[in-house]
Amino acid sequence: MIIKKIFRGIFKVIKWTFFIIVGLLIVSALYNLTLPKKSKTVEYLSAKEKAFIAEEMNLQQKIGNDVWPHWGDTLIPVMVYNEKYAFLIGYPDPPAGWFKIPNFELLGTEWEVVNSDDFEGATYYRQSLPNPAITPENFTVKVGDRWVSTIETKEYAEIAFYNGFREELPPVLNAIFPYKIFWNILMRSADIYIGGMTHESFHSFQGTKVPDLLVEAERVAHLEKDYPWHEFENAEGWKKEIDLLTKAYYSEDKAVSLDFVSQFLKSRKERRQKANLSVEIIQYEQKREWLEGLAKYAELTIGLKAWQDENYRNVKAIDPVREFKNYKTYAEFYKQQIDEVKRAAVRPSENRFYYSGMLQAVMLDRLLPEWKKEAFSKEVYLENLLEMSVNLYSNYKLE
Repeated sequence: MIIKKIFRGIFKVIKWTFFIIVGLLIVSALYNLTLPKKSKTVEYLSAKEKAFIAEEMNLQQKIGNDVWPHWGDTLIPVMVYNEKYAFLIGYPDPPAGWFKIPNFELLGTEWEVVNSDDFEGATYYRQSLPNPAITPENFTVKVGDRWVSTIETKEYAEIAFYNGFREELPPVLNAIFPYKIFWNILMRSADIYIGGMTHESFHSFQGTKVPDLLVEAERVAHLEKDYPWHEFENAEGWKKEIDLLTKAYYSEDKAVSLDFVSQFLKSRKERRQKANLSVEIIQYEQKREWLEGLAKYAELTIGLKAWQDENYRNVKAIDPVREFKNYKTYAEFYKQQIDEVKRAAVRPSENRFYYSGMLQAVMLDRLLPEWKKEAFSKEVYLENLLEMSVNLYSNYKLE
């Protein structure tokens, strides 16, 4: 009798668990039917999208110099796009099209004034995007002689996220996958999207200050397909060196941090030797860490400083936007991004360079306060600056 009761209890648990799971899947499938497949506002920028742009410009202008010298003083136009139009803000009477980096291919057509709308009282422009394969992308472009940051509108970014998953998943999973939950994890607040805008703004700043270095760093992006992501010595070496760099970050003792950084640099050198990496592939790592790691560093640092600065005031236009948290969640987000460094180091994509470069920059803030004076110098990479910080201390010279 006891055994029967136990089995009946187990059966009830299994049965109700099954019903709950099926119920959740049905709810997910029904909810997925309500998800947008195209932008509500297409022909012009909604008030919400304009608020994001205004806040990004405000953030860069008020705090940018605290993150990087002269970033806040540099006026960077913004281009956002949806499935039908690209919009250009902060650039009066722009010349036609845009130049795609790194080959400076002229794309697009003439810009037209958005007659039915304005941006904070000023004219802004648009042009149609008839070919969905030809967009400004999320990066930076040149319009005429000016560097412009480019990014999807937040509304379209969400739609593109859903559509991308729908295309990749098999039919049954496609219907029940909890897209909204994953989107909310990725883009938990408008603050994160605005941070993404500052990421692209910093690329424009790199282009404004050191265009040749930015172009060189973007030109090697094609080597992603040739990189030995799965080669044992390289893959294991990455795990080891990122573990050392992370330990350096979490150490509160500067001498201990320097020791871990020294080990990180030595481990990185050993990995490259054991994996027999070519000079071209080594420079690919270094240039992508410089390009994307610095932009990731700028993105995270500016949001964190906005949260820490009691005198910072966001633009009034964004006050009605409920998903904007005034950077109150940024400290937790920053911590999660630091934790992401280890996870990114085992993914077979160049996303790892965003994080490894970012953490090197964070450590340079701590160990070599004047490092930014050299960071835009030709053939000076983040690891070189870390080595400089170690060599400043006679007891921590590399072998």
